[in-house]
Amino acid sequence: ICTLLIFSTTINYMDRNVIGYLKEYFCSPDGFGWSNTDFSYVTSIFTAFYALMTIFAGIIIDKIGTKLGLTLSLIVFSVFGILNAFVGKLVIYHMMVRSLFGIGEAGNFPASIKIVAEWFPKKERALATSIFNSGSNLGAMIAALFVPWCMIFFSSDLGWKMAFILTGSVGFLWLIFWFIFYDTPGKMKEKGRLTAGEYDYIHKDDLPTEINSNGDVAKKVSWGKLLTYRQTWSFFVGKFMTDGVWWFLLFWLPDYLKKQFGMTTQEVMLPTFIVYGVAIVGAIFSGSLPLIFMNKGWSTYKSRMTSMLIIAFFPLLLIFTQFFGNVSYFGSMAPVYAIAIICIAASAHCGWSANIFTTVSDMFPKKVVATVTGIGAAAGGLGGVLMQLLPGYLTDLYKDTPEVAYHIMFVVCSLLYLIAWVIMKLLVPKAAIIDDL
Repeated sequence: ICTLLIFSTTINYMDRNVIGYLKEYFCSPDGFGWSNTDFSYVTSIFTAFYALMTIFAGIIIDKIGTKLGLTLSLIVFSVFGILNAFVGKLVIYHMMVRSLFGIGEAGNFPASIKIVAEWFPKKERALATSIFNSGSNLGAMIAALFVPWCMIFFSSDLGWKMAFILTGSVGFLWLIFWFIFYDTPGKMKEKGRLTAGEYDYIHKDDLPTEINSNGDVAKKVSWGKLLTYRQTWSFFVGKFMTDGVWWFLLFWLPDYLKKQFGMTTQEVMLPTFIVYGVAIVGAIFSGSLPLIFMNKGWSTYKSRMTSMLIIAFFPLLLIFTQFFGNVSYFGSMAPVYAIAIICIAASAHCGWSANIFTTVSDMFPKKVVATVTGIGAAAGGLGGVLMQLLPGYLTDLYKDTPEVAYHIMFVVCSLLYLIAWVIMKLLVPKAAIIDDL
């Protein structure tokens, strides 16, 4: 199950990251001639539609099930990822296609988090989530190598098109394995592919009302009702305040490395590859933290929130990124120091993300996990919109001193996790499992 979800998430992030490595071409006089603000509009409109549609995607997936829901999501974002290659140079056309692309991408996390809730007992969910969520880093790593290769191997006016076409096509290969290997625990048990002992282990800490013969509950719960719970707003705030940091790193890290250190497109490949690679290790370790605490006898909620508090301190190092990235002070080692700090922050974000996603299945019954995840993902996408517009505005405002623009961005990013944790703790000060839906 984790392997299937890793690859769906890898494809999801590989497709969305393509545009980040095409920014230099899109914003060059020899390419599309866009401004930084134009580029931020394209990434922001994708993020906005992604945010809006995660609400509906969660509701739809709770209704039609995870297998069909993730299938439809992947088909839509793969098709529009490919179509991005055929829209020419105008910003408005790219905004239109990326918005439709965002609609498709919106289904991946609501479906994946619901699948983890269906297939894993509570104490294993953060680790399972961190494992499949590492696909976001793998996708970014692949894009970091593959897109620049396309621009080198093909001519520039063909390379950007092939980057969209080839990455968008991979999703259809994944669908073959998805249909062969995946179903809900209940249906897998009926087919003899899951033992009674395995099935009971998966559901050992479920509420009595949570499962039927398929491991699902058909009763509908409106998202309006879900918004009356503090637990929903805790997840909403946590996602809104922190998701944008990852969007910023995905779309603007290559630009930062080029402007701060004068790197070429080819030189950017290795450091970005390293950042996302190191983040995988950090994510899996951070995802295992709650399990360590639970094995000591701590409650699920205490284990989760303690882990998130520990993780929230590491992004504070971003405050020092520009100091250690100052070539005048540290010479050739400056990029190494700056990238090391960004690696730590990226790892912390991935660990935070795995744990905050898992708070949903900790506090809500399985039948509404995708819907609540969709609400939170929408909040994260809204925060992501702001975090795309801000660097676009700042890099144009400080065009002659981009290091100032990025210093502001790193300071903002560094503080968001602790602030988010405090608000989440105020909203839900102690464990409160919702069992009346």
